[in-house]
Amino acid sequence: MSISPSDRTFLSRAVDLAAEAADTGNDPFGSVLVSSSGEVLAEDRNRVGDRHDPTQHPEIALSRWAATNLAPDERRSSTVYTSGEHCVMCAASHGIVGLGRIVYATSTAQLLTWLNEFGAAPLAITPASIEQIVPGIVVDGPVAEFVDTVRDLHRRRHAPAD
Repeated sequence: MSISPSDRTFLSRAVDLAAEAADTGNDPFGSVLVSSSGEVLAEDRNRVGDRHDPTQHPEIALSRWAATNLAPDERRSSTVYTSGEHCVMCAASHGIVGLGRIVYATSTAQLLTWLNEFGAAPLAITPASIEQIVPGIVVDGPVAEFVDTVRDLHRRRHAPAD
């Protein structure tokens, strides 16, 4: 895994978006789509609670945006930075649209541990790695420096109030 200083900058933005999601009562997930030249093309946060639609994940929003606004070669050369590893639904969307590399701050395995620790409801779908859903995809993560921050966001969202 090779995480560059620019990767860390974009991951930091994804984590900031996750915090925005948590501040609005949504699960803390945020994602940023970046071109091969380093330009932020689109970004979003989890909006499941905003719209009462369980498919309103930021990775889905970025996939839809890319399908509408980018040529296939631009999609392949882009990178998605995200606060948490893609769920199965988001990984499938990413693969179907043909987006490039994924860099995530925290893993699904970490999330599962935290949800259990906080007594939160289990995931609605069976977890799987991105590589199981999108063979051949380039994936980097988790990135240790973001783990405590993202864990705290999930704790704020899921742990019982004291």
